[in-house]
Amino acid sequence: MRIGYTLMTEQRGPRDLVADAARAERAGFDFAVISDHYFPWLDEQGHAPYAWAVLGAAAQATETLPLMTYVTCPTVRYHPAVVAQKAATVQLLSAGRFRLGLGSGENLNEHVVGRGWPPVAVRQEMLAEAVEIIRALFDGGYVTRHGRHFQVDGARLWDLPEQPPLIGVAVSGPVSCATAGRLADLAIAVQPERELLTAFAAAGGAGKPAVGQVPVCFDRDRDAAVARAHAQFRWFGGGWKVNADLPGTAAFAAASRYVRPEDVADSVPCGDRVEDFLGAVRPYAEAGFDELALIQVGGDSQPAFLDWAEQELLPALRAAR
Repeated sequence: MRIGYTLMTEQRGPRDLVADAARAERAGFDFAVISDHYFPWLDEQGHAPYAWAVLGAAAQATETLPLMTYVTCPTVRYHPAVVAQKAATVQLLSAGRFRLGLGSGENLNEHVVGRGWPPVAVRQEMLAEAVEIIRALFDGGYVTRHGRHFQVDGARLWDLPEQPPLIGVAVSGPVSCATAGRLADLAIAVQPERELLTAFAAAGGAGKPAVGQVPVCFDRDRDAAVARAHAQFRWFGGGWKVNADLPGTAAFAAASRYVRPEDVADSVPCGDRVEDFLGAVRPYAEAGFDELALIQVGGDSQPAFLDWAEQELLPALRAAR
């Protein structure tokens, strides 16, 4: 299983994110993913720069590190024709190292353009239609579509890479698995559930890779790690079906107000015991994931984590393979 690093825009400014990408490459991570948010989940995280500008800079600051959105919503805040243009440009800037991860989005980020937040069934319809438009634009030529959710009038990508980016689609249930199996080159998930990958394979995704993601919180002081994970990542326990509909940081704070530090520590490995981090990775390997991106919780802790990962964690993970 390939191990990646998450450029988490919710907890780091743009210049630091670019520096972290370069450091992750030197540390030996196999790839990097980046979140694409307009808001952080909690005020304590404190950041939300524009992911696509960071990607362009990271493509120039690195030489071999594959890059990927994890994930972009191509339906409300962005029109799919614009997402296709952005993805093609980053693929060119990175000399073919970019993959486009897509998902149905969160109210947290999409509400800002004032178009409302559709119910989940509509969001899944919109995602499928958006992927079809993006693929059509990647194929070259002019594209005109009059779909149920999107209008495209004579769009064309003038700077088109020789190899368009592979497209990943986030899966969390039967409908998204069916969409991913039919339209995507890879599956994306944040839970180590073999059932999701089985449904993806049955819908046409057999033989295609799956990419997961897991939060971790390194610190030589475990108590400090637990406190930081609770302060910045306690929202994670709400689950996707709840989190997708919450409108802002105040809602996430309210939804997680009864989550205790020990609750977070039960699901996020905290401290510096390599064995604990291996334990968090193992379920994804057993579920059949081909790749897994680690999220180090805490913006200011990234340099120390990347040093430790190079010296201790990544060698241990390679040995475990």
